Amino acid sequence: MPIRVLVISNYRSLHTARPEAAIFLGLAKLGLDIHVMTWGDSSFVPQFKEAGITVIDFHPKKKFDRKESDVIRQYVIDHKIDVMHLFNSPAIINGIRAAKGLPVKVVLYRGYTGNISWLDPTAYFKYLHPRVDAIFCNSIGVKELLDRQLFLKKSKAVVINKGHDLAWYDYPAIDIRTELGISKDALLLITVANNRRMKGVPYLLKAMSLLPKGLDIHLLLAGRDIDTKQNLAILKRGEYAENVHFLGFRRDVLNVEAACDLFVLPSITGESITKSVIEAMALGVGAIISDIRGNVELVDHGVNGLVFPSKNAHALADAILKVYNDRSLVRKFGEASKARVATVLSSEQTVMKTKKLYEDLMNELI
Repeated sequence: MPIRVLVISNYRSLHTARPEAAIFLGLAKLGLDIHVMTWGDSSFVPQFKEAGITVIDFHPKKKFDRKESDVIRQYVIDHKIDVMHLFNSPAIINGIRAAKGLPVKVVLYRGYTGNISWLDPTAYFKYLHPRVDAIFCNSIGVKELLDRQLFLKKSKAVVINKGHDLAWYDYPAIDIRTELGISKDALLLITVANNRRMKGVPYLLKAMSLLPKGLDIHLLLAGRDIDTKQNLAILKRGEYAENVHFLGFRRDVLNVEAACDLFVLPSITGESITKSVIEAMALGVGAIISDIRGNVELVDHGVNGLVFPSKNAHALADAILKVYNDRSLVRKFGEASKARVATVLSSEQTVMKTKKLYEDLMNELI
């Protein structure tokens, strides 16, 4: 009998949910019996059904709801589900409750570092709950965080990246240089982030202000509300205020990224593996990133990009200068980044690792 898996997640966003949806489409092709509880209007419902996946038009709305957990429990019983894979807080809390006293294996997804502590009572409703059999961690950094918790068996946390497929990234570069009046010889950097402290944008702007005068370097900032008074004030201290372009939200951001030389992400905390970095890599754009947990796993320093100490604007400025002075690195980093997505970060390896996780659980190896 094939392993019967019940997945509870939100698949409404075609772009955001694609790496996750690809896992279960791949597992269905390998013969696993996949059932997906999600909103009926979710973007991937037609693809799921075409792949032979059973789709249930249901997703818990609240974190603690007996009626919703009862719906999940009855489905697990009726369909003799072997593994429940839960991806968000309402699914996790109600799913764990539904599993009480049943032989089903419970797998949770964890995609970012921070906000887990054995001192936090709410953690025992989710990741530190004794009913949890395994935690699918999308980076080594997430596993390290979980392994430090006093009441969590270390073997429960398993590292499986959400893989990507290069075929998803057929986004032709647009002529953003002409649009913004940037010369073809300029070193063109891009950062995609909203105005959140964890993204570390002020450190990037400070790094720009530390660059020597007269260099043909331009920075594109794509995302909502980045042009804050604080950020603009940092820019005014240096010589490159006119070379920093605030793009705001753009639907064609991947086409813009494809036209750039480097992707820069100066995050300072709270992330794991950032999808925007992987997207840039899949487009053949190398990255300069800070050394926070998770993201540092994406870049092999000097091979497909550069890594600098978090919150160190001087080190970031030095990294930018290194590439400015050796433009051959743009092509080198870009080609190596694309190759890394095609191998280490591929969707195929994610599918196979997830299948093994389920098999290990069924064989009581975890």
